[in-house]
Amino acid sequence: MRPLQAKRDLYRRKARKEGYRSRAAYKLKQLDDKFDLMREGDAVLDVGCAPGGWLQVESERVGQAGRVLGVDLNPVEPPSRNVETMVLDITQPNSLKELASKLGGNVDAVFSDLSPTMMGVWEVDSGRQIDMTRAAFDVACRVLKKGKNAVFKIFEGEFTDEFVRYAKPRFLRTDLAKPEASRRQSSELYLVCLGFKG
Repeated sequence: MRPLQAKRDLYRRKARKEGYRSRAAYKLKQLDDKFDLMREGDAVLDVGCAPGGWLQVESERVGQAGRVLGVDLNPVEPPSRNVETMVLDITQPNSLKELASKLGGNVDAVFSDLSPTMMGVWEVDSGRQIDMTRAAFDVACRVLKKGKNAVFKIFEGEFTDEFVRYAKPRFLRTDLAKPEASRRQSSELYLVCLGFKG
């Protein structure tokens, strides 16, 4: 078995064995372990939450005293009692109002693992992904508490630097990270944003 295939199978097997809905759960685990993104009792917003692997990790990390809200274009079954989900397109003008009504206050962390339906033309796919992520970033800046954290998936490409420059002034620290659980050949990166300036 080739090393890359073995790595993919490792996280797929781990997800099945440990009851996670997707291997992507380990990406968030590794990011949180490294950057200390959320704590017990936190309120978390997960944008693009299907199929729910990140929701499971968030639920575990914030505990029963915390709360997680996941939003997606498709219905997602909440994995535990401290998680709610809603169908929402964050790129629509009325989305922030609906979201604010559901949240009932600002949150301690925002996580976005958004990815478009791939068309197979890289310039188009990466541009659409960045547009979606920029919408998620703008939502985060409206709902995050001062001093708190966010993570956004971005596709590495011609728009990466532009998005990092767009995001950087709003946070005390930004880092581009690629978790061990990400496929090495994948173009996905995660922009970790720490210490929202408000």
